[in-house]
Amino acid sequence: MKTLKFKLYQHKRNRHLKRTINAAGVIYNHCIALHRRYYRMYGKYLSCAKLQSHIAKLRKRNSFWQQVGSQAVQDICQRIDKAYQLFFKHNKKGVRPPGFKKVKKYKSFTLKQAGYKFLSGNRVKIGSKVYQFWKSREIEGTVKTLTIKRTTLGELFMVVVVDDGSSEVEVKTGRIAGFDFGLKTFLTCSDGTKIESPQFFKQSLNAMTKAARQHSKKLKGSSHRERARKNLVRKYEDISNRRRDWFWKLAHELTDKFDVLCFETLNLKGMQRLWGRKISDLAFGEFLQILEWVAKKKNNLVIFIDQWYPSSKTCSSCSHVLENLDLSLREWRCPSCQSVNGRDENAALNIQMVGASSIRLGDVRQAMPAIAV
Repeated sequence: MKTLKFKLYQHKRNRHLKRTINAAGVIYNHCIALHRRYYRMYGKYLSCAKLQSHIAKLRKRNSFWQQVGSQAVQDICQRIDKAYQLFFKHNKKGVRPPGFKKVKKYKSFTLKQAGYKFLSGNRVKIGSKVYQFWKSREIEGTVKTLTIKRTTLGELFMVVVVDDGSSEVEVKTGRIAGFDFGLKTFLTCSDGTKIESPQFFKQSLNAMTKAARQHSKKLKGSSHRERARKNLVRKYEDISNRRRDWFWKLAHELTDKFDVLCFETLNLKGMQRLWGRKISDLAFGEFLQILEWVAKKKNNLVIFIDQWYPSSKTCSSCSHVLENLDLSLREWRCPSCQSVNGRDENAALNIQMVGASSIRLGDVRQAMPAIAV
């Protein structure tokens, strides 16, 4: 499966799509209300099939709801059902059930087999209207779903999921590497390479502060405040786009260089509580998602070792484990073999050895179980 994203041309007929998204938001909130009412009355969970059947009957009597295609309505019910299933499975971990959303902030609707048709050139027919989009690449393969998304700026994008049937591209180098994430250095590789993070948010902090201050000074409900809000949102989007572009380039560079990439499992929520904005700026979780996708495409292997393995406190030469190692110490001397270990370099070497042992590429003492992705 491949996901393609195209921006729709600005046109006055786009108001029909925005009205459809609003109608989808109203249906979503009504489904949430039905779920809660059903549980209060019967003490049971409302199944997805019953919800779809009931919403289909209500839709026939409501002309505003009919702007949303029947398959898009089914998709709304299925997404709510999936959110409740996750809540039932992980409620002890703090996962909350789905709640109401503001209609003006509702983002999208999804069409599956029907409701759209691609025409010649860069045109697509959605419902009875024809729209144009920036065709940055050809749409190859079987189209599975089409999603219309609305951004906070009011711009519309078309997200197309296709099954292109292409075979995986194998890039074999015969090399394995371990990587250690850090606050000062984004990635430290077991071969000694260090990759610094551009920290895009920190670079733009002054401009962001100025834009936020200008927005807060404007009168609520005024056109000047809306203009200042859009200016602030554009700056956030620019930071996100630049960071994502850097992540994709780095992921391709690493997967071209190594066949097996080993990482330590991160407790991102705990790190967020400790270091706050810096962790959000580094965005380790987003990078790992992109890296896993690129590695799967190239038939490479990404391995995550156990998060409790003492990679920083274990000597990579003799496997001696320190009792305590303060975060401020960047180097330490092993009391057993007297070797001097750099904190990040030592951790990357240990992660590499533990990852190699988990897939039987080597034998490492005190190796913890690893998860291969």
